[in-house]
Formats: sequence, C-alpha cells, structure tokens
Amino acid sequence: MSETRATTPVFPPGRYGRRRDGRRRRWGPILAVVLFAVGILGLTLTFYDKFGEGDYTPQIIGWNEPAETELVIQFRVWVPEGGTANCMLRARDYDGFEVGRRSVLVPAPKGGGPVEVSESVPTKSRASVGDVMGCRPAS
Repeated sequence: MSETRATTPVFPPGRYGRRRDGRRRRWGPILAVVLFAVGILGLTLTFYDKFGEGDYTPQIIGWNEPAETELVIQFRVWVPEGGTANCMLRARDYDGFEVGRRSVLVPAPKGGGPVEVSESVPTKSRASVGDVMGCRPAS
C-alpha cells in the first residue's frame, strides 16, 4: 500500500500576488465604522441645534368657538430677548382639511421669555380646530 502525503503547494514568485500569513487586518473597517458614527453624530447635533426643540417652541392654549369665517387661536411661544418669532397658524375643519392659514410675528417681551398670543385666522369655511404649525426666528 502506498501513502501519499499532502504538501504545501509551491507557487511561482510574483504570479499570484502576496500570500496571506493568516492574520487579518481589522483596523481599516473598524476605523471606517467609527469615523462614520462620529460623522453621523455631528450631523445629528447640527440639525438638532438648527431645527430641534428649544427657542421658539409653541404651545397651544386653546381656541374660541369657531365662526363661519374665522378662528381665534391662543398659544404661548418662548422668544429670546431681542428676537421675534414668525409663527404659522392653521385652521382645519372637522374632516381635517385646511380651511385657513396665517403667519404671525410675535415680538419678545422685555428680557425674553414666554409670550401668550391670541390671533385670528381667516377661514373659507367653518373650522373646528386650530394648530400652530411651528415658530421660527423671523428673518
């Protein structure tokens, strides 16, 4: 009976590229994932500072009994000292369709802080609910 022994193949030098010695290099993908995560975190913080909660956050207090042509919305908004808020108000009917919209400028009180506002929104039909869609710094 003859025995055959397995031997390591011998390849011509330079023909098949570099032979791997068994160690894997993991630093490249790990570094790429870490840099990607840091970039996403930075982008998230930037957008949160620009569009997130904070100054100019409105809070609805209520609205009056709607008339056929207008809805009065009462809301509170925090405006920093020296600033002015531009708030978009919306009136919707019972089915949720928009029946009126109005932009309102709200000046800051002395020293900054919350401002309570009561504003009328003209409507094309009877509204049932009022919204403050958002407030931004006036430009």
